[in-house]
Amino acid sequence: MQKKPVRRAEAGSTVQELQPFELYPAQDLPGVPVLAETILRLDLLVQERSIDLQAMADVVLSDLGATVTVLRLAAEEHGDAPNRPTRIADCIAELGAVACMDAIAALPVARDSRYLAITETWTHAREVAQQARLVAEDTPDVNPDEAHLVGLLHAIGLLPPVLGPAWAGLGGSRKSFSAALAGLQMAKQWSLPQSVVDYFREIQLETSNTPWAEIVHKAHRLANRSSILCPLEQGVRPLLYRAV
Repeated sequence: MQKKPVRRAEAGSTVQELQPFELYPAQDLPGVPVLAETILRLDLLVQERSIDLQAMADVVLSDLGATVTVLRLAAEEHGDAPNRPTRIADCIAELGAVACMDAIAALPVARDSRYLAITETWTHAREVAQQARLVAEDTPDVNPDEAHLVGLLHAIGLLPPVLGPAWAGLGGSRKSFSAALAGLQMAKQWSLPQSVVDYFREIQLETSNTPWAEIVHKAHRLANRSSILCPLEQGVRPLLYRAV
């Protein structure tokens, strides 16, 4: 069955057709690399006689690749089930610390021509996540942990140009690449938490029903400037959301 294109509502009466969300099955996408220091820190925690799940979750949440890996493992177990775990600590507790560690350790970042771009993107994701948490702490009715996750995972939209040919096709063509569309495709394919899906959908469709777009926008402004140019920093509109 041919998939119907997603339609984008503009401010006026015109409507532009978008590409389908899913270009190929989620399992066909490669694993997202993990920084060597993250693997080392997790390995030390797993070797402890008593594993501190929260400490392990904190390490995972400092690394874009490790976070995506754990959430993809959880999605393989639960898909989009409404009761699926979405907190990293809960995912680790259910999947098992060793199983999560084994999956993460299998994805060390290669020290090749893409290494610098990967490390810079991972640093950017971590900085935005940290600032998103701080913004959320001053925003009524917003969970700082959820804001941290959305801030970190906003960077999945940058993966296709950073990780190379295996990711080609996500977000459109090279000439018309959309980081928001790429992020939305991956968020839906991987059954990421609804807050992440909502963030990318609202950026892509230029609507606002949640606080995430504004929080990530503010986090970009507060984060330390890196050498990468994040299109999602430029593309989001500030002050779209207002808590009722």
